Amino acid sequence: MSLDQNLFTLIVTPSTENPNVVDLIDPAGRAHYRKQRVPGPIYKTEIYDPLSEALLVTATAPSATSKIKFLELCNPSMTAELKYTGTLSFKWSFKWEEHEFEWKREECYMLRKPDPPVLVAVTKEPPGRLKTTSVQILDYNLNRFDIEDRKGLEIVILTALMTFQDSNDVHHTPEASSSSIPRRGSGNTVSAPPAVSPAPAPAPPPKPPKKLGIDRIAELQALRGHHNEVTVEQEGSIEDYAEYCANLFQDDMLFVTILSAGADQVPKVLQVVEQTKRIRHKAGLEDELHQYVLYDTQTQKGPRRINLDDEDKSKKKYTPPENLTVHLARFPIPELQPQAKGGSDIRPPRPPPTLVVETTPKESKKEQKKREEAKRKEDKKGRKK
Repeated sequence: MSLDQNLFTLIVTPSTENPNVVDLIDPAGRAHYRKQRVPGPIYKTEIYDPLSEALLVTATAPSATSKIKFLELCNPSMTAELKYTGTLSFKWSFKWEEHEFEWKREECYMLRKPDPPVLVAVTKEPPGRLKTTSVQILDYNLNRFDIEDRKGLEIVILTALMTFQDSNDVHHTPEASSSSIPRRGSGNTVSAPPAVSPAPAPAPPPKPPKKLGIDRIAELQALRGHHNEVTVEQEGSIEDYAEYCANLFQDDMLFVTILSAGADQVPKVLQVVEQTKRIRHKAGLEDELHQYVLYDTQTQKGPRRINLDDEDKSKKKYTPPENLTVHLARFPIPELQPQAKGGSDIRPPRPPPTLVVETTPKESKKEQKKREEAKRKEDKKGRKK
């Protein structure tokens, strides 16, 4: 990877006097760190301050190719575990304070789930080998976060890089071999020294044990590269998928998408969703999850099948969905609300207003006559006056 010349750069410079010593110097020639590998039956590497010759950190492991190495820092004493977490790619992880870091081929990242990772260190290597020639610590990215021991983190990042180089040297050490070839001269035959038996090749690193349960589910989802998507496959039980989804919400994930890998996994997706809710209910979590179901939204791969048979349109047969996607969210998502066909909300018509007619009770014939007579008498009195 190309480096920025304007940033602070350390050049990896092997010692010409001792093959076990490597200095990290800046472009001006000033040494900042000195790495020395201690010979012995176990792997041990020490990092010193070249000026004061004070021991800064010691990396130990059963062998240089071990999948787990322990870094013991001095003044103050602190231990960090460097662990190989890759499956098909180069990936090492370690934790520092409350943050998690990950070394890849030429880059070191700070992981911030569900946010994207932040690049904190880059190296420059020749193609095809882990032979680091220079490294840069990106201080402008590290200053964005609350890290109390910045110097200790820098030492751990550089020490991890030096252990990668030692492991690479073990894998690429040429085997020592020699053969005796007789030389014919004038009357004399001179034989070469006896052959030296080649040194035994280092044992290959042990294969990591196959992960089971929820660890296997996490490994399958990590290969897909999506942090908040869970693809339900045939491998794995419903309980393991549900526990993995519940753990995502515990990591402050706002929403999780659970989708099926194929048509056979559609019923399994629904069971995983219900089991996830059941786990949260048993844990006493009060916040309710909003559920949105979509089906047949994924494009099918492969050739399209055209049915030329005449079908009776009057008989509608139910066909199960080919794929299913369920969104679980801690907040309502109006965009995923189900809508009526046509894309517009169809509301039922309002009922017509009811007319209220005031009715009076019918008068009897006698009452009508009395009322008419009373009216006539009043008219006569008015005329006399």
